[in-house]
Amino acid sequence: MAKQVGDAVLDGALNIIRNQGNLMVALPSEPASYAAAQSAKLASVAMAPGDYAIANGLTSGRRATVAAKTGVAITASGTGNHIAILDTTNSLLLYVTTCPSQALTAGGTMSFGAWDIEIRDPS
Repeated sequence: MAKQVGDAVLDGALNIIRNQGNLMVALPSEPASYAAAQSAKLASVAMAPGDYAIANGLTSGRRATVAAKTGVAITASGTGNHIAILDTTNSLLLYVTTCPSQALTAGGTMSFGAWDIEIRDPS
């Protein structure tokens, strides 16, 4: 028997990130919780629903493209190798991914390149 899921179902998950994900942070490791992400953040930038574009996935399913952000203030020194999307209103860790390692120095600035969150169709 074949498996399928409607775009509206996948968009529901991505819309939670788009509508509630109001802070993107650079981290030195994978956080276990919202509190861990907040305490370990090396840099952060405010996000709004317009910073996420939902469309068909590159492979299948659906994706949210997260907008690039430049000139982001670095607040703590360390090596950034993870990015997280946080919901600061409800104290939730919504999404975590890896990124290329980058040495960050407090007082400087950094950029987040655009990236995708993709939910594939079931196989």
